[in-house]
Amino acid sequence: MSGTTRDRLTPVSKTVDRQLYYDEGHGTYHAWCPDVDYEPVSTGLVMAVSSILETDPADLESLSASIDPDALNALVGHWSEREPQGGRNSIAFSFADCLITVYADGEIVIDPDRPVDESIGA
Repeated sequence: MSGTTRDRLTPVSKTVDRQLYYDEGHGTYHAWCPDVDYEPVSTGLVMAVSSILETDPADLESLSASIDPDALNALVGHWSEREPQGGRNSIAFSFADCLITVYADGEIVIDPDRPVDESIGA
């Protein structure tokens, strides 16, 4: 599990039917795509980033330029099957000039201000 609790986050906007939160202490945005949702994590991710950047999702670069969306969805699905309590697995990558981290529990953390090269592997 990522360890982020929603009670210390500030709700900032809704993306489709999902609440987007802001962590003032870290300067990051958070959304959750639990496996019970109909929408895949890749779609939730694109919608959250477009909301943060205040742009239409169609105007963003293609997610597939950063990561295979089907592989991402399958990976998060695999994690939820193997670790139904939301294990500690995560994957980080760059998308739309943001550092994205997706956790096994479906939490998506978006850091629009942190240089990606500096973040991955740190």
